[in-house]
Amino acid sequence: MSEKGGCLCGQFSYTFPREAVVSSHHCHCTDCQKMTGSGKATIIMVPTETLASTGELKTFTVTGTDGGRVTRGFCPTCGSQVLSYLEGMDALKFIKAGTLENSDWVTIASSFWSSTARAWDPVRADAQAFEKNPSSV
Repeated sequence: MSEKGGCLCGQFSYTFPREAVVSSHHCHCTDCQKMTGSGKATIIMVPTETLASTGELKTFTVTGTDGGRVTRGFCPTCGSQVLSYLEGMDALKFIKAGTLENSDWVTIASSFWSSTARAWDPVRADAQAFEKNPSSV
């Protein structure tokens, strides 16, 4: 089954096979909080080679809390945050779950950065939580 998604204005879209999904997570790091304007980002890890897209994204790269370089891709027209990836982990893209046309199938495996989760958007009690980034994803 192929999943579809994209930005708010439709200038950028993507597809990937659902069976290619590695896992899905909530990230409560302060960078994701600022990026989403919320308490967390919900990400779906997809192998880069399985992701097809049309349109262009603008990117912004920062050094994350743990020292890793994170690049975030967003639509230059509407500003929608669509995906991100980590330097040195080029084989994976992190799709923002809110950009999917249908996200009803997404199951959260764990939460990252529980140490910076906000009281008003706490870590789910029914999923594994990591204080910071897990050593392997």
